[in-house]
Amino acid sequence: QVQLVESGGGLVQPGGSLRLSCVVSGSIFMFNPMGWYRQAPGKERELVADITRANFTNYSNSVKGRFTISRDDAKNTVYLQMNSLKPEDTAVYYCNGQQPYGWATREYWGQGTQVTVSS
Repeated sequence: QVQLVESGGGLVQPGGSLRLSCVVSGSIFMFNPMGWYRQAPGKERELVADITRANFTNYSNSVKGRFTISRDDAKNTVYLQMNSLKPEDTAVYYCNGQQPYGWATREYWGQGTQVTVSS
């Protein structure tokens, strides 16, 4: 059973930084892409950023220029570096892996890690 395990969340002041990590228990190459989503209270889960096997990246407009997604294939890990954090970035952040499966896609999710931006 493949698992995605996030870490790195916490409480940070506005303007601060955090780095989230997502470790894949199997091979990271089974997923294309891998990404980070977030869900704030009372809101729908939304894509923050994703990255393909070829290292193409995609960001939501709300985080572009502040967040950076990256991957270390040797460590089966995807990172989300978050800088210039704002209170509106407060949410539970989830790691996501999309596995091509024939004509369909299997989705895998981590358990989530809380990020709180507050003074």
